Amino acid sequence: MGAIICVVAIVAVLLLWWIGTYNGIKRLEIKVKEGLSGIDVALTKRYDVLTKLLEVVKGYQKHEKEILSEVIRLRSGMTMQERNAVNQQMDSAFGRINMLAESYPELKSSNNFMQLQNAIVDTEEHLQAARRLYNANVTAYNEKIVTFPNSIVAGSMGASAKEFFEAEAAKRQDVKMNF
Repeated sequence: MGAIICVVAIVAVLLLWWIGTYNGIKRLEIKVKEGLSGIDVALTKRYDVLTKLLEVVKGYQKHEKEILSEVIRLRSGMTMQERNAVNQQMDSAFGRINMLAESYPELKSSNNFMQLQNAIVDTEEHLQAARRLYNANVTAYNEKIVTFPNSIVAGSMGASAKEFFEAEAAKRQDVKMNF
């Protein structure tokens, strides 16, 4: 009778270990998938944020360039009478600039470029963090499925090692910034 209880206890312990190991591998597999999804989220954020900010900066830059070109054109090669006449036009143009600046306080290109630089740093840090998290989860998963005796359970469930993050050639390139 004692031998039967001992055998049942050993089988119960092995069964509990098997279930715990199986669930542990499944939890780590989910973390690997979550980490991979985090990389996708970061890449999408990088593309969306940077391309949208780039368009905003280009728009402001174009607007300011047009106004500056108009001011330079109005000032160049004029007689005093022409300068006085154009002065009124310039006052009108500056009035429009002030109205725009009141409506859009961040109209100056330098501030937009600063925002763009900050957005680039933020998205790149987010992407690096997502890659590190994914690779850490892959390491934990791979270690779990190759170490004995966990490898017995992993083999029975068809678990195989996951690959570490290595960016595809196209994704290794940063967003092109053409001004």
